[in-house]
Amino acid sequence: MRTDSRLSRVLHALLHMQHAGRPLTSEAIAGMLRTNPVVVRRLLAGMRDSGYVQSEKGHGGGWALSVALDDVTLLDVYRSAGEPTLFSDLVSEDDPQCLVEQAVNARLSATVREAEQALLNRFAGITLGQLSRDIEATGVPMRPLP
Repeated sequence: MRTDSRLSRVLHALLHMQHAGRPLTSEAIAGMLRTNPVVVRRLLAGMRDSGYVQSEKGHGGGWALSVALDDVTLLDVYRSAGEPTLFSDLVSEDDPQCLVEQAVNARLSATVREAEQALLNRFAGITLGQLSRDIEATGVPMRPLP
């Protein structure tokens, strides 16, 4: 099962937007995420719909933040990214009639739901501004973007 990296990728893009000091094209963002510009546009569409970023066409255009990073939490970004899967599916459906499988799946499913809720609660308390300051605190300059 392939992992869903939408949340990580969109956070990566948003933080680079903050530090770039200028709009970033889909092509520039795609280069740093090692993906296709179409994927970037799809990824940032939810952020635009939520009002966190805006896009401008033409020379000097691109994607830019619309809000202060301290006003956006990881939970906000998670929701705007389409609520990607947080954990891989731990249950199996090999023999749905098997009582052992039913018991295992019931406990695993309940535990995963509890873990997801705890993680989402934690996401609500972390802002992108905090992540940005974590980057700045390293003292290492960010690589220049194309």
